[in-house]
Amino acid sequence: MSEDSTERRRIDIAGSITVGELAELLELPATRLIGELFKNGIAATINQKIDVDTAQIIVDELELSVEIVLQAETAKATRAKEDAVVDMSVGDWRLRPPVVAIMGHVDHGKTTLLDKILGLKVADGEAGGITQHIASYQANHKDRLITFLDTPGHEAFSALRQHGAALTDIAVIVVAGDDGVKPQTLEAIRFAKEEGVKLIVAITKVDKPDADLAKVKQDLVNAGLTPEEWGGDSVVVEVSAKTGKGVDELLDMILLVADVEELRADYSSGARGLVVESHMAKGVGSLAKVLITKGELKQGDSIVIGSSYGKARIMKDWKGDDLKVAGPTTPVQLSGLKSLPDFGDTLFSASNEKEARKSAEGATQATKSLSMNSNELLRVMSHRNELMVMPVIVKADVAGSRRSVVDCIQLVATGEVEAKVIGSGVGDITESDVMLASSSGAVIYGFHVSAPQEIRRMAQNIGVKIRDYKIIYELIDDVKVNLTNLLEPDIVDTPMGRLLVRGVFRTTEEELVCGGEVTKGAISAGYRTKVYRGEKEIGDAEITSVQEKNQEVKEVRVGTMCGLKLRPEGKLKIDIDDRLEVYKREIVEKTL
Repeated sequence: MSEDSTERRRIDIAGSITVGELAELLELPATRLIGELFKNGIAATINQKIDVDTAQIIVDELELSVEIVLQAETAKATRAKEDAVVDMSVGDWRLRPPVVAIMGHVDHGKTTLLDKILGLKVADGEAGGITQHIASYQANHKDRLITFLDTPGHEAFSALRQHGAALTDIAVIVVAGDDGVKPQTLEAIRFAKEEGVKLIVAITKVDKPDADLAKVKQDLVNAGLTPEEWGGDSVVVEVSAKTGKGVDELLDMILLVADVEELRADYSSGARGLVVESHMAKGVGSLAKVLITKGELKQGDSIVIGSSYGKARIMKDWKGDDLKVAGPTTPVQLSGLKSLPDFGDTLFSASNEKEARKSAEGATQATKSLSMNSNELLRVMSHRNELMVMPVIVKADVAGSRRSVVDCIQLVATGEVEAKVIGSGVGDITESDVMLASSSGAVIYGFHVSAPQEIRRMAQNIGVKIRDYKIIYELIDDVKVNLTNLLEPDIVDTPMGRLLVRGVFRTTEEELVCGGEVTKGAISAGYRTKVYRGEKEIGDAEITSVQEKNQEVKEVRVGTMCGLKLRPEGKLKIDIDDRLEVYKREIVEKTL
């Protein structure tokens, strides 16, 4: 029976899936999938994530009758399904604080609004006033906690925002009253809707004289969010972080939505959480910022996070105060891990450190190869050796930024050029980074990190380029410029005119002089011409001079008799009745 006549089994996945998870769904040994990837030139680990398209490619390569489909259910619907099969009479199920992601366009006041809610000055510390890292906070409003995630403000951090949306119960979409809905606003709305979270719109900067609230609300209608006051079901709150107007109302609406949703968690189960940031801290070692999603994590508990494990020796809240216990939706800073976990890794509590170590065995820390997409896989599988590659090394201050920078760099590619991340890590640029760059011809990109002067001198002496950036889109722009310089320019030939030869006056190896009638278009010195005898092309030449009535002219047009001086390429002999097809040749620089 052919595959076409057999119903294909369907597997739904939500965005991306690890190689190990896919193997389990396919009921295959993980080693078989890893081997298939390796056969196609990609060294993958069991915990490496792949997207829907890549998963389908591998399945097709294995000749399995399986269709991989992007999960249609929203994350909230999935959570609801999971809760539906849970006996809530077993365990300690309690209402939990809502998780609220602040999303929207750059410079629309997301972080400034959080500053007002939390009483901080976060925005002042960000490069360019733009959020560069995901951050988690908790606010107390009317004796109830609300957990906030501040997501980076530029589209280059879409990967971080997607993770942020996945963690979120409620998304506050921030729209500036003096600017309106922008493409990044639409992107944030799409992310939130795909994750099934409730939306609240906060129109900021309403105190500014040029704020146009009617226009903003019309923009929201066009984006599919009709305000309640206009007959829709979208909650829209007008706020000013400067004056405080509407801030309490916004917090009230967040709690109201949370009450309607009846958000609950089992406080008695084993702790589970998600890493929203991680970095190496002086005197502390591996430091992970984790949002607890289930159960309670207690100081001293054994934990496994991705391929790292250890004990929660030191626990602090988002303000840096000591914590003994962290419950669901509590942001907590953890130290005591054996290695640095990655952004998006899941935390699990373990009965003891031996069990935690065993759970982490076999998983390789994703410090070099962070993710793959279907385009990369297809390029490898089709052996496109003509692709020009610019090797790069990425060093960042925290794991989440490293992952986002690498993901963004990998997206800057065409069919001709790409940036290949050959190494990445968290922390300052080191001698080993410079030596790797020297041997591979790579450029080192540092994001919110530094390099000691002796390292910079060594790099300069051996010709290694180090680029430092604090704003991610400036770093990506630099990558684009360097890739653009690798592109071979296009040679574009544009037809300009035609001439029928009526006389030939001189023929040498270096110059031809002929005359004739322009029957089409226009002819100028500097143009080139292909010479045809009948339908056969017999040569090519450059037009060095154009004459009309024995006078050199700039251009002659259709219907004119003229003389031409030609510089031939190779041997060329022109006869009467030959046809000259004249064209303009331009070198056009390519851009990404």
